Amino acid sequence: MKQFALSLALVAFSALPAIAQVEDEGDEKSLMEQGAELFFRGLREEMEPTMEELRSLAEEFGPRMQGFLDEMGPAMSRIMSEVEDWSTYEVPEMLPNGDIIIRKKQPKPEEDAAPEDDATPEGQIEL
Repeated sequence: MKQFALSLALVAFSALPAIAQVEDEGDEKSLMEQGAELFFRGLREEMEPTMEELRSLAEEFGPRMQGFLDEMGPAMSRIMSEVEDWSTYEVPEMLPNGDIIIRKKQPKPEEDAAPEDDATPEGQIEL
């Protein structure tokens, strides 16, 4: 699909020099308008199967998602109000028994502070 859109865009842009030479004639569409219409028509035709699949998925999963939101919405709202920073948590993990857990990230152990480069070794004088 990307190749198709890219080829349509190249065709439309390759016509730009010709468009500059053509003057609008009354109600007729300019080459730019015709090219844009062709581009969007092709894009719409390419996207149509994907949009149909998306529509059928929405019809299939819509009622299930609505049920999930009705049941879990209040609990999710409470969790959202209690968690201040989601970046401090790991990715949710599903256990073999079906439980889902979200672990808090463990702080990385801080390495001992390395001596600074500009520190003068003991017994020497900095000039």
